[in-house]
Amino acid sequence: MPFTVTGAFDDGATYSVQITGRADRPVIGSHRAAALVELHQGGPISLSPTGPLRSVAGNDEATVLAVLREYTHVVDEGPGAPKQARVPG
Repeated sequence: MPFTVTGAFDDGATYSVQITGRADRPVIGSHRAAALVELHQGGPISLSPTGPLRSVAGNDEATVLAVLREYTHVVDEGPGAPKQARVPG
């Protein structure tokens, strides 16, 4: 189920994207965010601070969101976004 993510890159540029769950177009709304996801396709990403590791795939919404969480500052995740485990402390 598609959901929206809003965030910012390290240089302060903001984005608002829809994560689609489609292999051919996993992110819609920001060419830069789409390029970031494409850059990490096939590589390992942790779904939470404690794991597990999975390979980034365009049709895997959790891994696409994990890339955005890891490499940008995610400000808001819309309804339907996979939840991230929290580490106390």
